[in-house]
Amino acid sequence: MTEPHATRALRLGTRRSKLAMAQSGLVAEAVSQVTGRPVELVEITTYGDVSRAHLAQIGGTGVFVTALRDALVRGEVDFAVHSLKDLPTAQPEELVLAAVPEREDPRDVIVARDALKFTDLPRGARIGTGSPRRMAQLNAYARSHGLDIETVPIRGNVDTRIGYVRDGELDAVVLAAAGLNRIGRIDEVTDFLSVDTVLPAPGQGALAIECAADNAELIAALAELDDPVTRAAVTAERSLLAALEAGCSAPVGALADLVADGQIVKEMRLRGVVGTTDGTRVVQLSTTGPVPDTHDGAGALGRALADEMLAQGAAGLMGERAH
Repeated sequence: MTEPHATRALRLGTRRSKLAMAQSGLVAEAVSQVTGRPVELVEITTYGDVSRAHLAQIGGTGVFVTALRDALVRGEVDFAVHSLKDLPTAQPEELVLAAVPEREDPRDVIVARDALKFTDLPRGARIGTGSPRRMAQLNAYARSHGLDIETVPIRGNVDTRIGYVRDGELDAVVLAAAGLNRIGRIDEVTDFLSVDTVLPAPGQGALAIECAADNAELIAALAELDDPVTRAAVTAERSLLAALEAGCSAPVGALADLVADGQIVKEMRLRGVVGTTDGTRVVQLSTTGPVPDTHDGAGALGRALADEMLAQGAAGLMGERAH
């Protein structure tokens, strides 16, 4: 006798990393409450998990996502949880982004030796990051403020990266606040980087819950976890990224936020940046517009800012990264 559909455990596809498991565990609890069904985690290894090459070398786009999406299409899992910043901007027709829950802190943070702030690091400080976006902005800030730093490309999980500081190999590493929050290690942060210093990756701090486009019942249930403000913001950011024709490993930062007058939300502001990884050339612009009440409205804001950035030479800066 087959198990009744209503009581069968929903299968949630997730990467195996500590952070991915923590994120997926939070979503599993929320989905179980919404659906009244148990949720089991199905661990899936992605290419980005097994490759030791730097993301810029292996292409970045989709390396943490493709295996999860393949499992969804094959019906091996019912839905999957991604870090939204890892998700390619092109959406496969057979899958749907069913929910974008409320965003965590989107900022980047520093974990440094001796509890140092970024601006207090000694001359010649070595700062580890696997992100060309972070390299570009840290180096640009250092140049404009007379700081002497060296950005060092690294890979690995949170333990590995913080270990470089603990072992004295690096003076500091840059990580995402959201990830450290989700695994309960935010107290190890020595400095929160203002978004005026380093704009986060498009979608940073947000999760994406994806399922098959033909599963109307599950789509409706997952939609209850969707946060409209977060979805509008990340839609604007990802539309900027897509219009720049850049992948998620490109040196592009973006952040959309709501501008309020007291309790009244007036408009949405979108900031974008692209630069060479050595920080010598940067294009950083912002735009504001009415708070989008549709997906298309948020997308239009992103495309408009991308057009302005391209007019200022943004495409050439991304191209220089590979030389």
